[in-house]
Amino acid sequence: MARIVMKFGGTSVADLDRIRNAAMRVKAEVDEGHEVAVVVSAMAGVTNNMVDLVHDAAVLADLREYDVIVSSGEQVTAGLLAIVLQDLGVSARSWLGWQIPIRCDDAHGSARIEEIAVDEMERRFAEGQVAVVAGFQGVDAQGRIATLGRGGSDTSAVALAASLDAQRCDIYTDVDGVYTTDPRIVAKARKLDKITYEEMLEMASQGAKVLQTRSVEMAMKHHVRIQVRSSFADSPGTLVVDEEEIVEQAVVSGIAYSRDEAKITLLRVLDHPGIAANIFGPLADASINVDMIVQNISAETDRTDLTFTVSKSDLERAEEVLRRSQGELGFDQLLADPNVVKVSVIGVGMRSHAGVAQQMFKALADRGINIQVISTSEIKVSVLIAEEYTELALRGLHTAYGLDTA
Repeated sequence: MARIVMKFGGTSVADLDRIRNAAMRVKAEVDEGHEVAVVVSAMAGVTNNMVDLVHDAAVLADLREYDVIVSSGEQVTAGLLAIVLQDLGVSARSWLGWQIPIRCDDAHGSARIEEIAVDEMERRFAEGQVAVVAGFQGVDAQGRIATLGRGGSDTSAVALAASLDAQRCDIYTDVDGVYTTDPRIVAKARKLDKITYEEMLEMASQGAKVLQTRSVEMAMKHHVRIQVRSSFADSPGTLVVDEEEIVEQAVVSGIAYSRDEAKITLLRVLDHPGIAANIFGPLADASINVDMIVQNISAETDRTDLTFTVSKSDLERAEEVLRRSQGELGFDQLLADPNVVKVSVIGVGMRSHAGVAQQMFKALADRGINIQVISTSEIKVSVLIAEEYTELALRGLHTAYGLDTA
């Protein structure tokens, strides 16, 4: 007998038929004798509708009331799944964030979990009851509902698994695992049996949509084994585990990409101490996240060019912030380009192998793809290229690193 947390995403509970399918999967684990907690998202599209309603109601809504509204979808799903399980003869009850409670800080809209009280849930496990938990939500110190940010149900599930000391956290979604790259673009993409926390964290942060970044961070911190599985197929999924669990690491495990990138170049910026702080400080104050940064060497000793990326949704605001400060910053011209994509090769094997970046650059050059910006970490090399070359780059790199063959 094991203790398992099962999480079902929005597409897995999109309607009653899919909720019944999820319930059958829960019942199968119960019939095996396992203690089960289930974390559910809102039905597909419901949270987006709630967000739209809030934005229609007010341009700058009170985030505490925003959380009340957008958390309602998970409440409906939890209640429906509990009812369906009861109809199948499985003892079950729904739990909302404040009922457990899942205690969070007061950063409404993107709250962080501080503690989960699981004593009562564990007592009910001993009685054979399944806990159906509304994901994405908790309660702050003032007793107000707080949500964890988009995709937060993954974080709810991993945090609950850590608090319950569960043997595994199964994330059920509309894909059957983690692939070497996007199989919709690269037909030869392969499903991975296992991937390390670090690799999955890089994949998630660089554009892969399988798991939310914060959930992977939490799993790595608390050593929660995650399995990404399909809600609609019975094939084994992908395990996200400690590096020690993987006997032999490939140099590159996967290739991720993100279309949510926009490039800004400031031409002939004054080149003296403090100018970078003057540029990026106002962007930070405007809550605009900057990703890749490169400073170009100029023939002029007192001038330089600076290129960096922001998310596409922040591009317009970033331009406005920078143009307001143009006189103070002393740049001649601002060039913006939203038609770029970031491509990243990822693998813990890079630590012990040289030439990974050179192999990437050569593969792109052989296909006539120009690299605009480069950034690296210990297990990742990322490049910014023109968006029109996305598919060509992914297919070429997948082949170059030997990922086409098992």
